[in-house]
Amino acid sequence: MQRVTISLDDALLSAIDERVDTHGYQGRSEAIRDLLRAGLQEEDVADPQATCVATLSYVYDHGTRELSKRLNNAFHEHHDLTLSTLHVHLDHGKCMEVSVLKGAVSEVRELARHVMAERGVRHGSAQIIPLEAVSAED
Repeated sequence: MQRVTISLDDALLSAIDERVDTHGYQGRSEAIRDLLRAGLQEEDVADPQATCVATLSYVYDHGTRELSKRLNNAFHEHHDLTLSTLHVHLDHGKCMEVSVLKGAVSEVRELARHVMAERGVRHGSAQIIPLEAVSAED
């Protein structure tokens, strides 16, 4: 095992400490290892060429220069993946969008990463569900 040093802001460290308490971890290292494992496993959801359905949810700052235009262009460039989008005005400056996507895992993942990496997107999450997982129960 190797030791690494990371810098965390106070709010993130408080959230980790709360997780340690509520989940019964022995310490921060164990909790952070589990969180990292879970994050890394998300990348291995399915064969990149398999078909999936997904939700892409994100909150963004409406006032960020040209962000709405860049997001709109990204979805137009991937129009074949988008089934539906819900747009919600959270307050004067923040919006939330939830998009339902369907397509190859690799393409859905690429669109989700692109959107969440845009400057002005504050929070983002993609839930990818391989269609073989859905049809396996039939």
